[in-house]
Amino acid sequence: MTVGAVSQQIIKTERQLGHMLFDRTSRGLVPTPAGKLVLPRLSSGFREIAAALASLRSDDEMTLVISVAPVLASRWLVPRLARFSRLHPEIRVRLDASVELVDLDTTDIDLALRVGAGDWPDVRADFLMPQEVFPVCAPELAAGLTGPHDLITSPILRDVNSTLGWNIWLDQFAIDESDLPQGHGFTDASLCLEAAIAGQGVMLAWQTLAQDAIAAGWLVAPFPERAATGLGYWLVTSPARPRPRKVHHFEHWILQEVAGAQM
Repeated sequence: MTVGAVSQQIIKTERQLGHMLFDRTSRGLVPTPAGKLVLPRLSSGFREIAAALASLRSDDEMTLVISVAPVLASRWLVPRLARFSRLHPEIRVRLDASVELVDLDTTDIDLALRVGAGDWPDVRADFLMPQEVFPVCAPELAAGLTGPHDLITSPILRDVNSTLGWNIWLDQFAIDESDLPQGHGFTDASLCLEAAIAGQGVMLAWQTLAQDAIAAGWLVAPFPERAATGLGYWLVTSPARPRPRKVHHFEHWILQEVAGAQM
């Protein structure tokens, strides 16, 4: 539905109820006291309706819907799904590749893979592994790097949209990111990684992004040091919905997979 169509439905509902449910502000819709009053009961009712309908869809038990960020999906999860399928050929996987935080109570998404502190409200978050960052580059470029201070004269690649700056790793060596030269910038981590594979510079990567490229010999981590970001990888589900076998199977499988990702 379009934004305009949703707005018209809200206006129609408010007229039928005789109550304003939202205040219109410059930041968008804000629930009124009346709206806040009915929200918990309506949410509970919608969850019951969703659960009742789900029980009628036997096909849902055969399809596992996963919300996952595109980079995590393409660089780590998708290459491993064949192993999950060999273990559980009866389960079909559908990936919803998005960086948006989905509502697990009101959608058909069974679980989400998220990176963060694990403190999202109204969800069950099961820890998978900590996120660590480290420089990576092509083997030819790594041959000229004898220590972290060599980065000051090396081409540097940056994922300009990332919240993970170079200082997270550089601080342990008393180097500041401002000491590093300017280099190519990318708005997508996968593109930045491809530039590193092509030998265009050194990038700050993390396990799930660079693991397969390192295993293939396309990239190397020229220094042994890692830096924790304070974030982690989490398997997120709804505490209000039943936890079907397909979710249990996937959780058991992914715990085995992440054990191998902690390089």
